[in-house]
Amino acid sequence: MKIGELAERAGATTRQLRYYEAQGLIAPDRTHSNYRDYGDDAVEKVRQIRLLIESGMPTRVIRVLLPCVDGPGAEMPAHENPEMATMLESERERLREQIEKLTRSQHQVECYLDRVREAASPAP
Repeated sequence: MKIGELAERAGATTRQLRYYEAQGLIAPDRTHSNYRDYGDDAVEKVRQIRLLIESGMPTRVIRVLLPCVDGPGAEMPAHENPEMATMLESERERLREQIEKLTRSQHQVECYLDRVREAASPAP
């Protein structure tokens, strides 16, 4: 499929797909006219990439992680990779901190919303 069709089916833009390609996250085949040609499996791969990016994960981490989570053929590396483990531990900690910040923000919004609703309620 061409880039426009993939973008539509995966809920992405063609600009995003070109960026993913530049970052080494996807690699389309090329037609004899040098057009990008994507297989059907690219739709799910792009959706997975978008979810990881939306979660705040940088593309340098996604590039390493993607082979381990991409589809039914996903496999862990055959040997231990200390650099990968260190990078993923760091990313896990960054995500944990982000979750804590979001949880605190959510609590503050809920408290404020409760106060707004109380103020708007008629006095007994």
